[in-house]
Amino acid sequence: MVPVLMLFLLPVGGGIPAGILLARATGLAWPMTAGLYFVSDVLLALAFEPILRLFVAWGGKVPFLARFRAAMKAAMARSVAHVSGGAGPFTLVMIAFGVDPMTGRATALAAGHGFLTGWTFAIAGDLLYYAVIALATLRLNAYFRNPNTTILVVLGAMIIVPILVRACRPRRTPSP
Repeated sequence: MVPVLMLFLLPVGGGIPAGILLARATGLAWPMTAGLYFVSDVLLALAFEPILRLFVAWGGKVPFLARFRAAMKAAMARSVAHVSGGAGPFTLVMIAFGVDPMTGRATALAAGHGFLTGWTFAIAGDLLYYAVIALATLRLNAYFRNPNTTILVVLGAMIIVPILVRACRPRRTPSP
């Protein structure tokens, strides 16, 4: 169990397919594997929240962080503008799904959500992402039967699919 949790704690996406395949190889049931991923998200929340709060506190005092904060605020406004209804729960979950849970939490904080609700949205989005990657990994491994090939294909798809989606999506013109 601990090696699977350690793979899930990796800050890059490769930990998910590797953790899924390791859990399956060691006979760990899927509910336990999903639970370990949830635990990794809770540990991430406990580690990241103080850093986020520190950056928020310093955001108005350090010129570089103030510029970074303004740029992030503008980027978040552009991201949220693509979804009707503003930064509601669904939008916050989808930001965490599409980017990462830390960005989802930062967006939730910017939208005024506290620790518990903000991380609930972020973790919900990340668990949806986990489910997609887990299902894809298990399905692909049934075809390839080689864990290394499966992990490489999944990692490649994690990089290439978002690029293709952005390239195929019609460009929006900003409304006046």
